[in-house]
Amino acid sequence: MSIFLDENSRIIVQGLTGSEGMKHAGRMLASGSKIVGGVNPRKAGTTVEVGGETLPIFGSVADAMAETGANVSVIFVPPAFAKGAVLEAIDAAIELAIVITEGIPVHDSAQFWAHAKSKGNTTRIIGPNCPGVISPGKSNAGIIPSTITEAGPIGLVSKSGTLTYQMMFELRDLGFSTAIGIGGDPIIGTTHIDALAAFEADPETKAIVMIGEIGGDAEERAAEFIQANVTKPVVAYVAGFTAPEGKTMGHAGAIVSDGAGTAQGKKEALEAAGVKVGKTPSETASLMREVYNAL
Repeated sequence: MSIFLDENSRIIVQGLTGSEGMKHAGRMLASGSKIVGGVNPRKAGTTVEVGGETLPIFGSVADAMAETGANVSVIFVPPAFAKGAVLEAIDAAIELAIVITEGIPVHDSAQFWAHAKSKGNTTRIIGPNCPGVISPGKSNAGIIPSTITEAGPIGLVSKSGTLTYQMMFELRDLGFSTAIGIGGDPIIGTTHIDALAAFEADPETKAIVMIGEIGGDAEERAAEFIQANVTKPVVAYVAGFTAPEGKTMGHAGAIVSDGAGTAQGKKEALEAAGVKVGKTPSETASLMREVYNAL
């Protein structure tokens, strides 16, 4: 099995007619994803050729869903217009909206997060500023390379796109049920806890890798959740042990302030919850191999 994304997922791309949308849609198609169309109000009624397929362009998410049965949208819309695109996806009640766009103002993210909540969270948001979701061998929605691993029993949830790819490659001998890049912005739609709960409920996910980073308290809250609710083994990595205080490192949310949000503090919280924490991505992969082999 997998979580959030499977072989039955029918994907539309908001921003398909742009260069990034076209490029990554081609890669998604090549990895076996079912892309059924794109959305661009100014080009409604036209088609585009992507990866050897002719895809229709719709004027709205609602129109695309009505015509194609789409249940997933991948959003490549530029930052200035991304909020409107996400709000449109939420109003259309699409099941999953994966927001790839980087540089969306936090105020905009707060607005569409609150809007989704007001609609009963009918639409699950992943991101923004994330690489997306891949269930190897089934579907790939976003920018995660599909050739670096196979299907398998490991679940992966990560704040970092690059570390997602590295961990998938490091554990390619085991393979993954689903890998999710949740993004590193201060406000995101799907959290570590959301993914951990879904992996816990997935019978074919046998163990979980969680990748966090400095800043905020998401990892500490995840540790509490693991201790109370997760029976499967969890191995973690926290990026940012050498980060200086008060300086944003890579992601907008990766900042240590007044001693809070440090990598060491997160490591200690996770270890107190029974999570093995690696000092490097490679060590984390080795820990997962040991844990899995002991199952």
